Amino acid sequence: MPTPPSADRPSAAVVKAADALAEAARTGVPCPPVRSLLPDGDITAAYDVQRLNVARSLEQRGTRVVGRKIGLTSPAVQRQLGVDQPDFGALLADMAVPDGGTVPAGRLLQPKVEAEVALVLGTDLPDARITVADVLRAVDFALPALEIVDSRIADWDISLVDTVADNASSGLFVLGTSPVPLTALDTRGVRMTMSRAGEQVSAGTGADCLGGPLNAAVWLASTLAAAGDPLRAGDIVLTGALGPMVAVDPGDVFEARISGLGSVRVTFAADEESPEEPTEASTEGDRR
Repeated sequence: MPTPPSADRPSAAVVKAADALAEAARTGVPCPPVRSLLPDGDITAAYDVQRLNVARSLEQRGTRVVGRKIGLTSPAVQRQLGVDQPDFGALLADMAVPDGGTVPAGRLLQPKVEAEVALVLGTDLPDARITVADVLRAVDFALPALEIVDSRIADWDISLVDTVADNASSGLFVLGTSPVPLTALDTRGVRMTMSRAGEQVSAGTGADCLGGPLNAAVWLASTLAAAGDPLRAGDIVLTGALGPMVAVDPGDVFEARISGLGSVRVTFAADEESPEEPTEASTEGDRR
């Protein structure tokens, strides 16, 4: 389980890893894996890197934390990375894209899309021993969501340490706009289909997310409360993918439909085309 920061002042290794990830985000050029910069398998150090870069974002971009995302909720992905629990990252206000909105070309490095159930809290969850009943009482409403994951690490060559340090491979997120109370929703039984340009590219159910999105929310709430940074009223929680994530190409349009929740949609702008050099004929025409 993640622990509170290992020290008041981050170690040189943590700063070096954070700098590498921040530079990749700034330049748009992915960096090598940062796991070699940190003690072998040190998840606490990886979360220290994440905290440092989140703090930098708050200071430099004037944004704010609006919630958390849960990653590694798929047993298959956990086996791939050799872990037995999820991870989490911070959601910032300037990571939100409106439903039906467009992601500008070049905004992300290596984006992929996955569909999720988002929960929005109405009350705090301050206790380390959280039950499903606590989560049910705390959640104000649910929404369909698209998480646009991204990696600052070249070719997605990530271990658990890499993805945790890289804010759980967060990029952007899109929320639907029709809230649904949990009393009207079987989160474990929901069915999701995601299409690209009208063709289905991903499908799954609520049970594919750690046995159910509420299980993921219980894990997150308990973990954060134990670390002294609990979920608060108003927080958004992206509970984890309901189906396989899909790589993005410029110009793609994705729409996810989740039974009982409705749909959510996002467009990725095409690459900006270089302006054509004026021809002699067009120049002549301009002179007329």
